[in-house]
Amino acid sequence: MPAARVRTIFIQTESTPNADLADPVQKALKFLPNYPILPQGLASPFLEYLNPRSTLAPPHPSPLAARLLNIDGITSVFYGPDFITVTKASDANWAHVKPEVFSLITEAVTSGEQIVNTVENRLPQAGQEGGKQDSLGYDENDSEVVSMIKELLETRIRPSIQEDGGDIEFRGFENGNVLLKLRGACRTCDSSTVTLKNGIESMLMHYIEEVQGVTQVLDQEEEIAMKEFAKFEEKLKLQKGPAAVASTIGKGSLDTVET
Repeated sequence: MPAARVRTIFIQTESTPNADLADPVQKALKFLPNYPILPQGLASPFLEYLNPRSTLAPPHPSPLAARLLNIDGITSVFYGPDFITVTKASDANWAHVKPEVFSLITEAVTSGEQIVNTVENRLPQAGQEGGKQDSLGYDENDSEVVSMIKELLETRIRPSIQEDGGDIEFRGFENGNVLLKLRGACRTCDSSTVTLKNGIESMLMHYIEEVQGVTQVLDQEEEIAMKEFAKFEEKLKLQKGPAAVASTIGKGSLDTVET
């Protein structure tokens, strides 16, 4: 009798720029399981689960996300096209939670389970983000300027943001100001303001003269993180002088600060 074939699973883990100001340890890790994450036909390139209830609710419940958010210290789960970003609380230790995260992802991939299910004709549950139409997608009602903004975001910005374990949403263009929402590892990153101002804003203003600035759309948790980063940046300037500039960390960052 021939021996049963054993399927070997390789899951790559990558760091992200999302780290605490006072601690270089990343708050988010990116897992690449070499396995389809998002369901076929999903209009959006991402899904994000911010609380346990959202993982069970329509329109896109996810048993794996439910199990991951059941781990003590895990605060959110983000699905990209081919990766999973898991974010922990500041007081949680990756040495304790990473093995369980890794085990759950491996178990899901090995079993061949569908990572995300789809329930038709139901409104999204609070805390479940994404799944709608891609905000960077073509819209015949867009102005020429908005179309150019979306094109740059899609081709030049999104790949770097996804490389860092997140994604980006276009929320509007008002009075010369581009409204954007960062997702995944970038959503609660203390240095996301630097990424926006020194990377995204600079590029958009360089190529599109109508763009005068970029504003990040924040929820309450993100506003707190931004305030903490502002305090840290001010402290840095006092210590090292006005020329000191805080920077993001991790590969694929969009910073253009020169030293």
